[in-house]
Amino acid sequence: MDRRTNTGATILVAEDDEDNRFTMKVLLEIRGYRMLTASNGYEAIAIAEREHPDLILMDLRMPVLNGLATTRQLRQHSDPLLRQIPILALSAYDPAQHRAVAIAAGCNDYVTKPIDYDRLEKLIETILPGHTAPTMPGTLTLAENLYM
Repeated sequence: MDRRTNTGATILVAEDDEDNRFTMKVLLEIRGYRMLTASNGYEAIAIAEREHPDLILMDLRMPVLNGLATTRQLRQHSDPLLRQIPILALSAYDPAQHRAVAIAAGCNDYVTKPIDYDRLEKLIETILPGHTAPTMPGTLTLAENLYM
C-alpha cells in the first residue's frame, strides 16, 4: 500500500470543504505523509480503488454520497484490501449521538470538528504504527504548524 520510498503512509482525505481539505493535506504532508484528496464519496471510492491508501479520513457530511454511505460501500467492496483500510470519521456532529452510527457503518474511530490536530496525529500514529515520518529535533506538531 505504501507508495513512498520512506516510511510515510498514504492518506486519503474525503472532505467536501475545500479549506478543510487543504489544511489537512498541507499539515499531514509536512509530517511526511503522501496525501490524496476527494470532495465527495464517489471520488473517494474511485481514488481508494486506484491508490489503495493506508488510511482514509472521512467527512461524514458530504454531497453526492455522504461519508457513512461511502464507508459502507468500502466495507462491502469486492476488493478485500479496500475493505480493510482504516477509516477515521470526521464530523461536527455531537459524538454522543453519532459516534456509534459511524462505528456501525465501519469507521475505526471518530474525530470531532473542529479537529484537534495533535489528537489526530496521535490517532494516525496508533492506526499506522511504523508509517510515520521521523520527527526531527525542532519539528512542530500538526497543531503548531497550523498556527505558524
